[in-house]
Amino acid sequence: MRIWTGIDQNSHFEEGWIKLERGAHGDLLTGQLATTHASFQETASGGTLAWHTAPVRQLVITLSGTLDFQTRGGQHFTLRPGDILLAEDTAGGGHSWRLVDDQPWRRVYVVLRPDESVPFERAT
Repeated sequence: MRIWTGIDQNSHFEEGWIKLERGAHGDLLTGQLATTHASFQETASGGTLAWHTAPVRQLVITLSGTLDFQTRGGQHFTLRPGDILLAEDTAGGGHSWRLVDDQPWRRVYVVLRPDESVPFERAT
């Protein structure tokens, strides 16, 4: 999933995936992504966060918990364990989220260098 700020200054999202290429041993992989740091965070079940923007451009990897994200335009999308969110809506109206199951939201934030290109491919 990717979320970004449009020219209307609102957050928008699209489904897709991070494009992987065949590696030396037959595995699929990306090249190394330039990051500044990573951190782990946990929010108890029932947690919510009102309107906000991403503090920096980052990958958010969900380890547990199911979330409903909403944009100010009324769009909704769900994140589940194993999903990766490319958060690029660092300005504008932002998004909100709420946990919708009985699990805590455990996640990893991977902060990208400002000029780093992520091989996100939009689903058709």
